[in-house]
Amino acid sequence: MRIDGDWRRGAMLQRFMAAMSAKGYQILFVGGCVRNAALGAPVADLDLATDAKPEEVTRIAEDLSLKVIPTGIAHGTVTVIADGQPLEVTTFRRDVETDGRRAVVAFATDIAEDAMRRDFTMNALYAEADGTVRDPLGGLPDLHARCVRFVGDADQRIAEDYLRILRFFRFHAWYGAPEEGLDADAVAACAAGAEGLAHVSAERIGHEMRRLLAAPDPAPATASMAQTGVLMRVLPGAETAPLAPLVHLEDLTGTAPDWRRRLVALGGEGVAERLRLSRAEARHLATLRAALGSEAGLAELGWRHGADIARDVALIRAASFGVLPPHDMDTQIALGAEATFPVRAADLPSETTGAEIGQMLRRLQQDWIASNFSLGRAELLASL
Repeated sequence: MRIDGDWRRGAMLQRFMAAMSAKGYQILFVGGCVRNAALGAPVADLDLATDAKPEEVTRIAEDLSLKVIPTGIAHGTVTVIADGQPLEVTTFRRDVETDGRRAVVAFATDIAEDAMRRDFTMNALYAEADGTVRDPLGGLPDLHARCVRFVGDADQRIAEDYLRILRFFRFHAWYGAPEEGLDADAVAACAAGAEGLAHVSAERIGHEMRRLLAAPDPAPATASMAQTGVLMRVLPGAETAPLAPLVHLEDLTGTAPDWRRRLVALGGEGVAERLRLSRAEARHLATLRAALGSEAGLAELGWRHGADIARDVALIRAASFGVLPPHDMDTQIALGAEATFPVRAADLPSETTGAEIGQMLRRLQQDWIASNFSLGRAELLASL
C-alpha cells in the first residue's frame, strides 16, 4: 500500500529524508500521519522514526541549514523545521522499565522493536518517503476494519502507562466502527486496570477527555467507559444517558461539536479540578451549568449570556428530557441576544441612591424581559 498527500511532498522534507537515507539510516513517517493518510483523513502533525541517534539527526539536518530544536533529547526526539513544518524525529526505542506513568527507554535499531512499544496496532504503521507503507505488526487490517486494538498484550500495554485506557476510548470515538463495538480484550483490560488511573496526573486525564468529547460521536465510547468503571474513576457522578441524544440533536440542528457542552451534559463532581481545566474553561462551564439550572427562558438566556450559551442550554435540556428543542429555538435566542436594555442608572429619578439603584434596575429588567423585550425606555420609566 502507498499513501500520498501534500503533507509529505515538501521539498526540504524530502531532501532531509533523502540525506538521512544517503547516510545509511532508516527514516520513516510513523503514527498518526500514516494512519490518517491511509484513512483519507486530514494529516496535521508529522512524526518520523529513525535508527539514527539524535546527534546524527541534528548533524544531517544542520548540514541542510534546517533549524533543529532538542525538544526531547533524553528520549531521542529532536524537532526539525522543514518547509515551515515541525518534524518530530525520534530514534527507534524499546522500553527498559515502566511504572504506569513514564518509561525508561533505550535506543533500538529494529523497526519491529520500535513498533512493539507503541499503544495500538493502527499507530504502529510506518511509511517510506515515497509513501510506501511498512506494517511490522499487521495493523493495516485493524485500521481498515476500524478496530482499535492494543499492540501485543493489552494488560501489559496498560500497565506501562495507565493513560492508555483513556486513549483507547478516545481512539475508538475517533477511529472505531461503532456498529462493530469495541475490542473485547481491550475493554476487559481497561476494566481490570481502571484503578491505575489514580496514578495519572489530572493534566493528562483532562487532555484526553477534551479530545475524546470533541469526537464526532463520543457516546458509545463514554457508555463503555461507564460500564467498565473507567468513567467513575475520572468523573465521579457523571451520567452518560444525555450524551447520545445530545449528539443526535447537534446533528439535527447543524450545531458543531463542543467538548464543553458535552461535558456539562455528562455532569460529575469536581470537574474543573479532576480535569485540571483552565480558568477560562472552568468559568465557561460554571456559566453554562448555572444557566442550565435556572428557570430562565431561551430569550432571557440569550440576553444574559449570549447566543452560544443559550443554544447549549436548549440542546442539553432537550437531550436530558428526550424531546426536541423548541421549533423556534434560534428565533427566541436571537430575540434576547440582540436586545439592549434601554434604561441606564442615569435615567432613574435623581433621588434614587445606593442600593436602590440596583434594585430598581433589576425590577425594570424583569418587567422588560416579561414584555418579551418590547417595552421601551419611556414605558419602563413611566411604571416607576
